[in-house]
Amino acid sequence: MEWISGIWEWLARFWESLTWGGIAFGSIAIVLSAAMGYVAVILVMVKIPADYFSPHYSPASAKNQSFFIRWGAVVFKNFIGLLLILVGIAMIFGPGPGLLTILLGLIMMDIPGKRPLEANIIKRPAVLSAVNNLRAKYNKSPLIMD
Repeated sequence: MEWISGIWEWLARFWESLTWGGIAFGSIAIVLSAAMGYVAVILVMVKIPADYFSPHYSPASAKNQSFFIRWGAVVFKNFIGLLLILVGIAMIFGPGPGLLTILLGLIMMDIPGKRPLEANIIKRPAVLSAVNNLRAKYNKSPLIMD
């Protein structure tokens, strides 16, 4: 029972340390992160090729780039993808498009077995219809799901 009193004391100290500026900063940070999440999801979902989730899709390769540029890009993409997955998990419990942000992170990453995970998320009727409605607003063809 000692740990409960420790938690209670921490909460009391935290409550006393709150300021209006801290509350405003936290609120602005939450709103900005949700807005940036929506903008990133909209940009990617509109820009990806319609056949991206099709098993017949083959991405353009960068074979003419140097080894260091290719691997630097792979490392950077995987880092950004991991960040997006973590942010998406946090958005599930807070404001923002959690599942779509996780999907965006998976799209960015180069990991084995990501295609079935992406397909599992995008094939959900609510997600697929939301993405296709978004693409229709920007005069893009709906996603092809084979």
